[in-house]
Amino acid sequence: MTPHHTTAPARRSAPRADRPAVTWEQARATARDAVQPLPAAALAPAQALGHALAAPVAARTDLPPFDTSAMDGWAVAGPGPWRLEDRTLLAGTRPAPLRPGAAAPIATGARLPAGATAVLRREHGATDPATGTLHVRSAAPEAAPGTDIRVQGHECRTGDPLLPAGATVTPAVLGLAAAAGHDRLTVHRRPTVELLVLGDELLTSGLPGDGRVRDALGPLLPPWLHALGAEVTGHHRVPDAAPPLTEAVRRSPADVVVTTGSTAAGPVDFLHRALRANGAELLVDSVAVRPGHPMLLAALPGTGPRPARHLVGLPGNPLAAVAGLVTLAAPLLGRLGGRTPDGPHRARAAAALPGHPADTRLVPVRRAENGVTPLPYDGPAMLRGLARADHLAVLPPGGATEGEYVTVLPLPTG
Repeated sequence: MTPHHTTAPARRSAPRADRPAVTWEQARATARDAVQPLPAAALAPAQALGHALAAPVAARTDLPPFDTSAMDGWAVAGPGPWRLEDRTLLAGTRPAPLRPGAAAPIATGARLPAGATAVLRREHGATDPATGTLHVRSAAPEAAPGTDIRVQGHECRTGDPLLPAGATVTPAVLGLAAAAGHDRLTVHRRPTVELLVLGDELLTSGLPGDGRVRDALGPLLPPWLHALGAEVTGHHRVPDAAPPLTEAVRRSPADVVVTTGSTAAGPVDFLHRALRANGAELLVDSVAVRPGHPMLLAALPGTGPRPARHLVGLPGNPLAAVAGLVTLAAPLLGRLGGRTPDGPHRARAAAALPGHPADTRLVPVRRAENGVTPLPYDGPAMLRGLARADHLAVLPPGGATEGEYVTVLPLPTG
């Protein structure tokens, strides 16, 4: 059996002599440049959530669209005291003008009447029922012109750019787009992913034993892929044999097939054979990064009406698989989904970060005010350090000294 997803020490496969390892930076660039963004569609806001904008969003109206009250209180015309009018100004109405020297109760968000010069907050005013007047309480500030008015167009004017293409549609983006007058948003389709988990030794429940181990990547990868902008449309177990793997890759309708394990040259590592049988072109076949160096990226040819697809082969050990995910899957899925690349993020090393002598090293770290600190249990078959991490530090060969700035990759939190 191959050491897929185990937390026990992994058996090392013999290296492939014909596999040139590219640098970590080259691998990420290759993955991003291998594809173009998927087609765009105009979707209702609720359907667009989580997609990337395919076109910039501009304001279709002024925000606010008219002068409104920023507080509950009174709309006032000129200096006080004021004569109280027998009406209340509420949101959703177009009020008649306010006469000079007059005041009318107004609710937050209500449209100001013509003639109003300010809003007097409720806690700053007092009324005299006997005379029907309003005055400013002692020690309260005067209602100077413009006080507590949200002026038309203060946030934006019609036609102002609000969001660039490539921005992810978040709940806040939905709110802004609605406020700015948009009923639909033009977004890229989210790339679909089918996850193929390889390994006859994997258990999905219970305790490990008798040579079998729990599948750690089955629970870990789908939410992480979703956080990268993908729609996981399938998640399947595949036996350790060439024919079922070849057929699973051939049948997959997804834009991207993600496999776990079988990327090296061990006795049951059949992924290269399955790729050859499917006419795939290897774009990346080993990366100079630790952990995760046997990761791969392949282009699968289109057949008939089905367009070309891609396959990301992740190593079987858990932290090595995560390294493959952030190195190859993240830029590939980001480009397919039309997302603007995030970063790079830089952070100070709060302690020395040991590296690999010749390769890039990805290390789980926690970020604090004084910088990032490495976490223990960072071996390729371990997840204990990753579970406590909020970033992965990207260390150049030789590592980083305390105080040096390094690239960090934020980890998904939900």
